[in-house]
Amino acid sequence: MSLSLLGIIFVQGYWIKNSYDTREDQFTLNVRQLLISVSKEIQLNEVEKYYDIYSSFIDTIQVPDQASFSELIYTITNERNDETYIFSDGVLEENYKLSNSALDLDIENIQFKKITSRRITTKITSGIDGSKSVQSKTESFKRLKDYEQNQFEKAYKNILAKAPIHKRISGNKIEKLVKSQLKERGLSTNFEYAVYSNDLATKIHSKNFTLDPTSTYGVPLFVNDDMKTSFQLYVNFSDKKRFVLKSILGMAILSLVFTGIIIFTYASALRQLQKQRQISQIKTDFINNMTHEFKTPIATINLALDALKNPKVADDKEFIARYHNMIREENRRMHTQVENVLRISKLEKNELDLEKDEINLEYIIEDAITHVSLIVEDKGGYIKTHLNAANAMVYGSDIHLTNVIVNVIDNGIKYTEGTPEIDIYTENEGNNILIKVVDKGIGMSKAVQNKIFEKFYREQMGNIHNVKGHGLGLSYVKRILDDHDAEIIVESEKGKGTTFIIKLHLIT
Repeated sequence: MSLSLLGIIFVQGYWIKNSYDTREDQFTLNVRQLLISVSKEIQLNEVEKYYDIYSSFIDTIQVPDQASFSELIYTITNERNDETYIFSDGVLEENYKLSNSALDLDIENIQFKKITSRRITTKITSGIDGSKSVQSKTESFKRLKDYEQNQFEKAYKNILAKAPIHKRISGNKIEKLVKSQLKERGLSTNFEYAVYSNDLATKIHSKNFTLDPTSTYGVPLFVNDDMKTSFQLYVNFSDKKRFVLKSILGMAILSLVFTGIIIFTYASALRQLQKQRQISQIKTDFINNMTHEFKTPIATINLALDALKNPKVADDKEFIARYHNMIREENRRMHTQVENVLRISKLEKNELDLEKDEINLEYIIEDAITHVSLIVEDKGGYIKTHLNAANAMVYGSDIHLTNVIVNVIDNGIKYTEGTPEIDIYTENEGNNILIKVVDKGIGMSKAVQNKIFEKFYREQMGNIHNVKGHGLGLSYVKRILDDHDAEIIVESEKGKGTTFIIKLHLIT
């Protein structure tokens, strides 16, 4: 699963990167074609502009009546209709000068050739009686425009190269042509432009143009017949990356979303597997510990019952009372364990009934001590109270708060290797009462302190629990105090004992 997931991530990443590169190459190709079209359009507009001036000038010059044409004469005969056509084509070539003032260029007068043509068509038709009819038609003089324009363009490419760039093209014209080409190609992106001459910036540029190699494209401008030029048109697409990314954003996001769902599902599956493994281990530990907890009292009760059956002790009331008390204590012990499990079960199902009322916490503490005093005395220890709180009235459940105090004290008893020595303090802090249960047990590390309120958690050394129990007591304590809007804090250091601090709101 991990290898497959890594493969999916790699393939998706490769696909997105490849798509981005493809769109970037496509953008670059479109931009280069765009700039070539703009360059051609600029050059063609310039030639047409000056050709119109030249054309209007030439049209005003009349052809002399006695002009000598170089003529070519040829005949076509149609024998079926007895018609003969005689064609005469003539070409007249004249030299003229065009002044620089007409073209607004800083150059001398320019000499051009005016080329005109004339055609005379003669039709000779034979009649039935042998007579001949002659019809002649002369076409108007007209210039050979295609030829002239081609000659004009060749001449002017070299002549106009001497003109300053600001007289040949304007920034507004470049901007208009680029926008037109962008619209024609369906590209919506911002741009800045500039014209450079021999790698030096000219006056023709936009306000925010910067020459960035990653987003600037160039094309030669005003190329002559020898394919040489000193001008370059540069256009910078500063938001190129954003534009290219936007073109693949939809599919990329969709791909990432589905990949994210797969990753989330995979991680969730791993968490569930780990959680189930932990639950299985906890369940095994719980059953083993519960079995141990019940096995000892059951064995003790059986031994006590067997002893009571002995006829020799039938009259020994002290002996009988001792074993009756032993049976009662072991039975209470099993009952307590069952109650702990049932209470946790009810907490998980939110079925625990917390009937709250005004109670005095000092009475609760004294009542809790009576539940564990025999165990502490049996081990030769003590529980001392230091009730210094002026006000101990809180709103809560007396039964469950008693169980809270019992569980905290019982924790101190269990995790004390020698004689249990426990001190209980109360004091007021603002509108709260603090209960501090201090023991001199084995203490705990910071890592353990962060986990002791988790259900089933018990500190252990390796795989061996040093203290038998179910890991339910402090989990129950935390849940009950949460329902009372109270806090519990643990302060401990390994080998130096533990202090539990319970903070509850006073009735004000």
